[in-house]
Amino acid sequence: MTVSSPAPGRPGLLRRTFRSLAIRNYRLFFFSQVVSMSGTWMQSVAQNWLVLTLTDSALALGITVGLQFGPVLVLGSWGGTLADRVDKRRLLMATQSGAAVLALALGILAAAGVVSVWMIWVLAGLTGAVTAIGFPSQQSFVYEMVGPDDVANAVGLNSVVINSSRIIGPAVGGVLIAGVGVAPCFFFNAASFLAVIGALAVMRPAELHRSAPAPREPGQVRAGLRHVWQTPSLLVPLVMLAVISVLAYNYSVILPLLTKTVFGRGGGSYGALSAAMGVGALGGALLMASRARPSRRLLLGGAFVFGVATISLALAPGYYAGLAVLVFLGAAGVLFISTTNAMLQLNAEDAMRGRVMALWSIVFLGSTPIGGPVTGLLVRGLGVRWAIGIGGIAAMVAAVGAELALRHRRLVEQGCCEAPACLPDGPTPGDGLSEAVEVGAAGPRRDPPPAAAGGAR
Repeated sequence: MTVSSPAPGRPGLLRRTFRSLAIRNYRLFFFSQVVSMSGTWMQSVAQNWLVLTLTDSALALGITVGLQFGPVLVLGSWGGTLADRVDKRRLLMATQSGAAVLALALGILAAAGVVSVWMIWVLAGLTGAVTAIGFPSQQSFVYEMVGPDDVANAVGLNSVVINSSRIIGPAVGGVLIAGVGVAPCFFFNAASFLAVIGALAVMRPAELHRSAPAPREPGQVRAGLRHVWQTPSLLVPLVMLAVISVLAYNYSVILPLLTKTVFGRGGGSYGALSAAMGVGALGGALLMASRARPSRRLLLGGAFVFGVATISLALAPGYYAGLAVLVFLGAAGVLFISTTNAMLQLNAEDAMRGRVMALWSIVFLGSTPIGGPVTGLLVRGLGVRWAIGIGGIAAMVAAVGAELALRHRRLVEQGCCEAPACLPDGPTPGDGLSEAVEVGAAGPRRDPPPAAAGGAR
């Protein structure tokens, strides 16, 4: 029996999946994020459990989540413009330092036994402001570290970091909450930011793929919005992400309620449910990293399967069934989210990447202030299971609706060549929603109207 060897020049699966780690700057960033994101997930579990313990209110929990992510709606576009103007590495060092101070403050209040829900809300809002300023830079900095050929792989590996830490953080956090309380989770998170600050400090700036900084001029936010509106390969993923993020991806609100009110479990079980979702998400992230290119199939299929899994969670008869479903739900969710991220990075113009990723941040993080309270109200009016099920239906409708819209655009284009903003469905170069994205392509280009270059913001 003869065993066939891999095709010449094609790297093996393991090397292909982790190829961005060969780049020193990205390798430093990757491992520092493992530490920092574990701390972030520990704090998320601890903060949500603390609010629920203090108030026993789904609405209070939704408000907390909304305050933490709300500032991105106000500051996110400014953060994206800043990312296009300044040194992203130095900006990230500043925002990581601010986040560390806020986590330390919450830990001190919790340890002293004087914390109340309004204090948590204030610190959550300040943390959200820091995140809104730094997150667009963090997303677009990935492109600078690895360049266009490896950006899809690096986005997948970033999801590996987030979701491996999603396993570690909630599991450790659940044990700490059950054993010694919530305060150590906040202290660990504060210390974990030092790993990122140190990694950023020792990077080699000369090895970064920097684009020329955008000049300071009026109308930059509007120009970024116009770029997205005129580029279907940016607009379609963002609209899908908005629908799913608002109505379906609110598990920081749903999971503690599911644990306590439906399954009748405590903090340790909450950590286990979060970790189960993280296990599935890790598998989805590895699948994304192993692919050279994000595809339309991953975008639409990931969203649809996520909806099916969400409905299955709503119907789960018990705790262990919920654990199993969350594995599949996590995998589908991260495939969809990572695919939208990679498509936007690859199809944005270099000078617009920070602003485009700011819109991704606004949609993904900023939808939480809307989705969090909406989910809380749905739980209050209909119950936890119905709130979850409605989110699943919304995800499936988003996937089917996007597919129908893309087919309609193709038919319009075939029947009328002058139809505006038609989205090609074939392998057109730069079309981020064709079956495979051309890596490094900058997406469809259109000359902006004269107002895009000027005009007061």
